Amino acid sequence: MKNSKFSAIVPVAGEGTRLRPHTHTHPKVLLTVGDKPIIAHILDDLQKAGIRKVYMIIGYLGEKIKEFVNTNYPSLNATYIVQEEAKGLGHAIWMAKDYVEGPALVMLGDTILSADIKKFLKPGMNALAVKEVQDPRRFGVVESKGGYIKKVVEKPQHPKSNTAIVGIYSFNNSSVLFGSLDKLVASGKKTKGEIQLTDALDIMIKGGIKIKPIAIEGWYDCGKPETLLATNRYILEKKKMSAKRKGVIVIDPVYIAKTAKIKNSIIGPNVSIGENADISWSMISDSIIGRDAAISNVNLNESLIGSDVKLKGQVKRINIGDSSEISFE
Repeated sequence: MKNSKFSAIVPVAGEGTRLRPHTHTHPKVLLTVGDKPIIAHILDDLQKAGIRKVYMIIGYLGEKIKEFVNTNYPSLNATYIVQEEAKGLGHAIWMAKDYVEGPALVMLGDTILSADIKKFLKPGMNALAVKEVQDPRRFGVVESKGGYIKKVVEKPQHPKSNTAIVGIYSFNNSSVLFGSLDKLVASGKKTKGEIQLTDALDIMIKGGIKIKPIAIEGWYDCGKPETLLATNRYILEKKKMSAKRKGVIVIDPVYIAKTAKIKNSIIGPNVSIGENADISWSMISDSIIGRDAAISNVNLNESLIGSDVKLKGQVKRINIGDSSEISFE
């Protein structure tokens, strides 16, 4: 059912430096986890929740994101706002102030969430998705009292809570959010060298705005090779993905694109293989293989293989970007 009141703001301008070399040629949100790019999982969730209007904050390789969304989500009413310089999440959201009116949902574009988004779309409510974490120093942290958030702190060195903000922000009135961001930008205040959304939230709370913390089941980071692979495992297992190929031993969960060619190989568990990949005489587990990759005579585990890669020989673990060729024979 369409939710015409809420708009979504999705920041996707990050360079993804920790995922190089893959992000030299693709924005992070277009890297594959499971059966599709990261951003596709997020847009699917937004559509399921009834949201049809999305404002995407783009920057690094933004034209590729625009092309992907316009091609694969033609029914989505998407507007693209360019953030010329990365100045923090608060600045990215602030870029949308002349476009968004009414209730707004902010959803980070590089994190896979296990959550019912509809819980955040209730009229008259402001809310943040939260989850308890082992090391809250890496996150925005909330302190709550009486069912509402009383304080938010960005990456505190000595956190008073282990409850982290994890990627969904809901605002009943976006003008209040943008007003707080206006004050923050005008003040010149930066935390960790950036204009932080958490500082704007703190301004809102001190101004008497009530924000509820809503615990979600889980969130899955896609910022580093090891967490990208962990997210891939989560999606494959959640969707119970299975594949069968004649002459190939497949250990589920596995996603194999229909156009991929595989012979005399053992695939799985936890493997995603892209369009037109060609794999032979190989054993591959816990890995993501890009489209048009040609792989033979390898034993791969915990590996990321980019698009149009040619790999041949005895390899056990590798992280190789697009259009590369490596042979160990």
